[in-house]
Amino acid sequence: MSTKKKILLVDDEEGLGRLVKLNLEETGHYEVRTETKGTQAHLAAREFQPDLILLDVIMPDAKGPEVAREIQADKSLQDTPIVLFTAAMLKETRGDAQRKAMGSFPLIEKPVNTAELIHHIEKALVKKALDPKR
Repeated sequence: MSTKKKILLVDDEEGLGRLVKLNLEETGHYEVRTETKGTQAHLAAREFQPDLILLDVIMPDAKGPEVAREIQADKSLQDTPIVLFTAAMLKETRGDAQRKAMGSFPLIEKPVNTAELIHHIEKALVKKALDPKR
């Protein structure tokens, strides 16, 4: 029996969070916890100990890349993959300066369908599993 992967989704849009949680959990492969406040993401990650964090880039109370760096600075979470999730940029208009602001974190652009989201999640989890320093 396979263990479900734990996903922490941090996004200020509650409806989107519920929809993503429902779609991912419906596959039977994921357990999803949602958090709507960026300032609570670090605490939620410490409590939940997720296998991966999906983190919105722009929230009213925090910027995703800053929250991601804070989480990675925590020794107990530093190996947890973080994937940024945003509707703020269009693929055609994303420039070097915008990409640099995101750091080295993978980026998923909203809207995204469930199959594409799962592809990104699995890609990040495989990368973590193959990384020899983890």
